[in-house]
Amino acid sequence: MELLDDSVVPERARDVKQEAREFADEYIAPNAEAYYESGEYPWEVLEAGMDAGLVAQDIGEEYGGKGFDLAQVLAIAEEFYRADAGIALTLQLASFGAEMVEDYGTEEQKEKYLRPVAENDQISGLAVSEPQTGSDLAGMTTKAEKVEGGYELTGEKYWVGNAVEADWLTVYAKTGESDDRYSNYTLFIVETDSDGYEAEHIPEKMGMRASKQGHIVFEDCFVPEENVVGSEGGGFYALADFFNHGRVIVGGHGLGLAAAAIEEAEAFIDEREAFGRTIDEFQAVQHTISDMRIGFESARALNWRACEKVANNEDAGYWAALAKTKSTEVATDCAEQGMKLHGGRSILTDRRIARVYRDVRIPVIYEGANDIQRNLIYRQSR
Repeated sequence: MELLDDSVVPERARDVKQEAREFADEYIAPNAEAYYESGEYPWEVLEAGMDAGLVAQDIGEEYGGKGFDLAQVLAIAEEFYRADAGIALTLQLASFGAEMVEDYGTEEQKEKYLRPVAENDQISGLAVSEPQTGSDLAGMTTKAEKVEGGYELTGEKYWVGNAVEADWLTVYAKTGESDDRYSNYTLFIVETDSDGYEAEHIPEKMGMRASKQGHIVFEDCFVPEENVVGSEGGGFYALADFFNHGRVIVGGHGLGLAAAAIEEAEAFIDEREAFGRTIDEFQAVQHTISDMRIGFESARALNWRACEKVANNEDAGYWAALAKTKSTEVATDCAEQGMKLHGGRSILTDRRIARVYRDVRIPVIYEGANDIQRNLIYRQSR
C-alpha cells in the first residue's frame, strides 16, 4: 500500500505533491548517498529545485513567488524527506526566515529582500539559537544596541542554516531589559557581507550532512534602522507564530523519514531468507511492520489535521506541538525498528536505513526540542 498517498492531502496541494515526488525521484534520491558521504552543499540539486519551481515558492505572488500555503509546503516536505533528509533540508532552508519578513516587514523590505529569494537569485536563513541557548527563546543573549542610524549587533548564533551560504538572514536579538522578558527581542534583516559578520560551518554532523549549519560571530555589526522587521520588542511573538507553521512542516520531515524507513524494512524482509524461508513469513516480523505502519498512519492523520488547524489559527500552538512531536518520534521508532529488521546489515554505511537512522535524530531537536513541545501541549490544553 502507498505510504504517502494523497487521500489525506487537500486537493489544492496534490499537484505540487506530485511535482515534488517526480523531482525527488529524479534529483534527490539518486544523489543522496554521494552527498551524504561527501558532506558537500548540494548546489546542483538546489539549483534544479529552483528551476522546477519548488524552492522558496511559499513567498506571495506579488513578490515573485507562487504563494504556496501550509498544506502545499507540507506536501513537498513529505516527498523530499522520503528521498533524503539532508538535501531536503537544504532545499527548504533556502527561504528560511523570509516568511517573517513577508508577514511583518515593510514594502521596501519585501521588494529588496523577498523578491530576489522568490526569484531564486538569493537565499536566506534564520539566526535564533546560540551556543549556550536553544529552546529558551527569551533567554538569548545576542544584543542589538541602538546607535545613530540603526543598531550594532554583538554576540553569537549557532546551528544557523545557510550561515555561510545565505545572502541575508533574519536575526533574533535582544533590544531591551524589561521585566517582561518576552518583549525584549527584535528581528533584523542582516546582510551576510556586513562588517562585523563572521560565519563558519560547524563541525560535521552524524546526519543530514548535505545541509550546512554555521556558527556566527557578530562584533559591532551595524544594521540600519530600516532593517528592523516589525516593531522593536515584537520579535518573540513573531517568532512564536512562525514556529507554529514550521513545526507542522517539521512533522512532514518526520513523515517522510518514517516512510523511507518502512519502505526499506519491507523491501529487505521480502528478500532476506532465514531458516528456509523469507523473514516476512515470521509473525514477529509481521507484527513489527504492522506497528511501524500503525504509528505512521496515526502520525500522518494527526499531522494533516494539525496543518488545517494551524492554517486556520485554531489553537495553533497546541496542534503544531502535537504534530511535530508525534511525527518526529514515529520516525525515530520506525528507523529503530528498521535497523532491527536489517540485522547486521543495518550498520553498513551504504545502507539507506543506516542513513535514515542517523537523520531521524535531528528533527526531534530542531524547531523546539520535543520535551519543550510537551510543555507547550500541557500548558495549552489546560
